[in-house]
Amino acid sequence: MLTFEKSESPFIIGQRLREHQFDTALILPNSPRSALECWHANIPRRIGYASRWRKWFLTDPIAPHPHAVPMHKRLPLDIEYRITNNLPPEKYPARAHHIHQYLHLAKQLGASDEPTAPTLRLKTPPSKNSGNPKIGLIAGAEYGPAKRWPTAHFIEAAKILIEKHQAQLLLLGGKGDVETATEITEALPAKHTTNLAGKTSLTQLVTTLAECNAVLTNDTGPMHVAAAVGTPVIAPFGSTSPELTAPGLPGDNAHQFLRTTAPCSPCFLKKCPIDLRCLNSITPDQAATAVARVL
Repeated sequence: MLTFEKSESPFIIGQRLREHQFDTALILPNSPRSALECWHANIPRRIGYASRWRKWFLTDPIAPHPHAVPMHKRLPLDIEYRITNNLPPEKYPARAHHIHQYLHLAKQLGASDEPTAPTLRLKTPPSKNSGNPKIGLIAGAEYGPAKRWPTAHFIEAAKILIEKHQAQLLLLGGKGDVETATEITEALPAKHTTNLAGKTSLTQLVTTLAECNAVLTNDTGPMHVAAAVGTPVIAPFGSTSPELTAPGLPGDNAHQFLRTTAPCSPCFLKKCPIDLRCLNSITPDQAATAVARVL
């Protein structure tokens, strides 16, 4: 596996890729930069979606999947119009899920486009807690604050889970989530909380998620990891859409996705331009009830 720094230019990344003499690149991100990096690497065959500004860098530009839904960020006028007219939140068909878009690309290499649930298998099977449930809390989201369920809601939901289920809560996340995780930890009984935010390696995070009985999380990368190791996920969705990017297979009943009634959802914005009504409207009681449903 190769990793790259954010500061590295497409040219530098292309030079690093070139050293490995790859003959084919299946370019999943739908950005001009990802295609440009592979072009700089002189990879002979470059497969990706032929969106604007990037098709010139591809040898195999693929037309969009017939059920693809563009995730356009809402303009302020659109948000105002939808709220003024009290329109329902937009929902999308199951075939619009991104798993179908990625498999459509993989099909160009002869792979099947029939979806299977993403799965991570640990060398040592996880030991689920048979006593008081162990519940992961992930209150951060790298994309931006529009994806973050209010910290106060996490605290209140955690209090309900402690009171009703005597739950043991594990605060998880990266270095950027330490402050939020600490705020939640300090608001809860010490004997029921363990703050691991910013303290785990990727391997340790995967193992910890596998050992949880459930994970209450924002729409984050670890949400997908938790689902892939077989742990039920409970996730509030506001600025994004579970029909497009929920973990597991579309329609998977193992997980609970909490939907808003806000007319402007999903907006796909990093920062809410109004009052974050989409996530504020999802209550701690709803989240705690959803956790209880999967325990």
